[in-house]
Amino acid sequence: MKRLHLICNAHLDPVWMWEKDEGVAEVLSTYRTAADFCEDYPDFIFNHNESVLYQWVEEYDPELFARIQKLVRIGRWKIIGGFYLQPDCNMPFGEAMVRQALTGRQYFKEKFDAMPKTAINFDSFGHSRGLVQIFSKTGFESYIVCRPVQDHCPLPAEDFIWEGYDGSKILCHRGYNSYESHRGEADQKIEGYMTTYPDKEIGLVLWGIGDHGGGPSRIDYEKIEKLRQKTAGECELYHSYPERYFEELTEGKEELPTVAKPLHYHSVGCYTSQIRIKQEYRHLENMLLKVEKMMSCAALNGLCEYPRKELDQAWEDLLFTQFHDILPGTTIEVAEDAALRQLHHGTEIAERLKIKAFLLMLNGEPRAEDGVIPIFVFNPHPVTVHGIISCEFNLPDQNKDSSKWAFPRVYQDGKPIPCQVEHEASNFNVDWRKKVVFEADLKPFAMNRFECKVEFWENEPEKILKKVGKDLLFRTDDLEVLISGTTGAIESLMAGGREYLKGASFVPEVFEDDYDSWGNNVKGFERKEGTFRLMEKHRGSLFSGITNGQDVESLRVIEDGDIRTVVEAVMEYGDTTLCLHYYLPKHGSEIQVELLMNCAEKMKMIKMPIFPSFQEANYLGQVMYGRDELPMDGMEAVAQRYTALVSEKEDKAVTVINQGNYGSDCRDGIMRISLLRTPGYSAGCSDFSRRKPEVMEQERYNHFVDQGIRKFSFWIDFGKVEEKMKSIDTRAAIHNEEPFALSCFPGGEGKTVLPLIRLDQDSVQLTAFKKAAGTENYVIRLFEPTGREQTCTVEMPIKGLEKTVSLKPFEIKTLVYDIQSQEIREENLLEGEGLIEM
Repeated sequence: MKRLHLICNAHLDPVWMWEKDEGVAEVLSTYRTAADFCEDYPDFIFNHNESVLYQWVEEYDPELFARIQKLVRIGRWKIIGGFYLQPDCNMPFGEAMVRQALTGRQYFKEKFDAMPKTAINFDSFGHSRGLVQIFSKTGFESYIVCRPVQDHCPLPAEDFIWEGYDGSKILCHRGYNSYESHRGEADQKIEGYMTTYPDKEIGLVLWGIGDHGGGPSRIDYEKIEKLRQKTAGECELYHSYPERYFEELTEGKEELPTVAKPLHYHSVGCYTSQIRIKQEYRHLENMLLKVEKMMSCAALNGLCEYPRKELDQAWEDLLFTQFHDILPGTTIEVAEDAALRQLHHGTEIAERLKIKAFLLMLNGEPRAEDGVIPIFVFNPHPVTVHGIISCEFNLPDQNKDSSKWAFPRVYQDGKPIPCQVEHEASNFNVDWRKKVVFEADLKPFAMNRFECKVEFWENEPEKILKKVGKDLLFRTDDLEVLISGTTGAIESLMAGGREYLKGASFVPEVFEDDYDSWGNNVKGFERKEGTFRLMEKHRGSLFSGITNGQDVESLRVIEDGDIRTVVEAVMEYGDTTLCLHYYLPKHGSEIQVELLMNCAEKMKMIKMPIFPSFQEANYLGQVMYGRDELPMDGMEAVAQRYTALVSEKEDKAVTVINQGNYGSDCRDGIMRISLLRTPGYSAGCSDFSRRKPEVMEQERYNHFVDQGIRKFSFWIDFGKVEEKMKSIDTRAAIHNEEPFALSCFPGGEGKTVLPLIRLDQDSVQLTAFKKAAGTENYVIRLFEPTGREQTCTVEMPIKGLEKTVSLKPFEIKTLVYDIQSQEIREENLLEGEGLIEM
């Protein structure tokens, strides 16, 4: 006889069209209703996940929490999923998603002695293939999703084996017709399933009022009971839970197909909506990963205790804002504001810990000699970092000699190194505050010392780069860049004598969009409306705040020295204005593009185009603990810290590193990075009812997303495929988890700090170094990002330890430094908690 598993749940968005306070109250209401049901109906089973919701019940209604604990013990209430909450499953960095599982698993094990084997993300808008390895190494054997639907993500069956980048596999089920049922309609959903799949021997239907909580209703329970009687002898309907379904599924004879791809696409506008959330999320994500490493270094050097409590608090701020309506940008405006506050709270914790670790490690540095201004740069990476560093500081005294200009020359190991002085952040009209920019190699996981000695020049240095006709031509031994004086775009770029860009790159384009916060009505943004243009000279001068009556060109050189040239362009489109900076290096091929936009467009998508000189290419992007080939047909794609156009035929690669832009597309060989989109807040249509012809109000002012000032930074590099793609993950990590520079004067009385860790392979990633969950040991998380087998030697100079490990393509490898045995050993992603077996 056929068997149909009825899994009752209550999908509960803690934030969406409502604020968090209302979400907390609804959790308590929904859980009381569910507990009553479990106690009133002996055969009923309630299923719910998300540890943060249980934390709220524990804090605000301890008696209800105790009832739930009892119901879990007797099997009437099932803890499912095991995550902190249901996050977005595309944009969080792989290590941040590990913390979702780790945080949720610890809580459920401690409070309920529960370790679910089925992961649950019913409502997430697509699922990265990198999840498979994370699930398999955190004790999950199966996974249930509801999105995307078949039209958007064709699958050979609703039950399948999902294969990850590293070859890991997990059972997966896509739920029928969503995760919920409307009040009084659960029986109709069940009958619909039976009609759609008349031949399936084992099935699963999710039911329960959801989104704003709710769960089971008595009318639904009674209707289901009548349906059970009606179908008796033909199909057994019974209240169940996910693990039981998958146990029966694996006992059956059906051979399941294997799917080796991400589960995309759904709600492609969410890769860009509410861009501030995404950027602040990325900033905190990067800060936490960096600060964990810095605090580990300080603690293992005996300078302080590891701040587990503070870091856990900041991580919970990050994990909450991963929620699948917050990070994707589909909430109401006040919820957006609240999410930004929460991200800033976590960031403030991380910032305080960063400076604490930095200054503690600085105390052992020798005092500065007279006349020397020291700069210290901490490199939080296990490999040598070569790059451009900037740092501001004050001269010992204001330079009151107006005939002289103070130039602080930078020295490393007693030798002068290339440097330049640029305009500082302040506008105080005194020669006192200085911003120095220099290029240097930073030793791995160490404090790097530089010294400045002030010289007095007759004049400030002149800007060397001049216009050639209307255009600007920048040329070095490594790079040649032509910037159009008509458009402000980079029209041509050559690196190493080979052309990589040809066309109007980096000047934003505007595309038609609509009100929909999710972008549910499209798979890409194809209808171009126009392009930003250089401001007319007088207009550009007024916009720039120039008040001396001398108009300046809207394309101009604003900095020029031994390290780099900075070109500024001021542009506009409609009522939207833009200040664009090109940072062009005197050595090497990596340029930086920075955009400061004051957006007034509504229902538009704004993208930054990059025109390669080659046609036949693949479009690649970093994803959750993996690298994916992205679509090239104009479909909006999601990636993390970088994307890249790669031509194997011409052996050319153009790589683009970002600090919080996740959406992009590639069409006709042109890469377009999505900067921002301006739909309504929580604007969409119900599948079941529509109140009025227009979604946005037609009789009052409407609030649209991402109005006002937004800032974007990108690093673009050019070179041979092997060279650039082998190093891109490391370079992306360096630009996201940046070395920290500060000018200060140490006391010279502290301990000498030894480096925490070094790796002998630049391409292997150190994604985490932190104290292990629940023990005094330390976790070393490695990742192989290139898709090739690698052997890597891990050295801990701080403890005189060394271990050589082998990594398979795209493998996550967790090592633990054992405090007691003083050895490095391999562990699972749950860090030796004993929660799962190796």
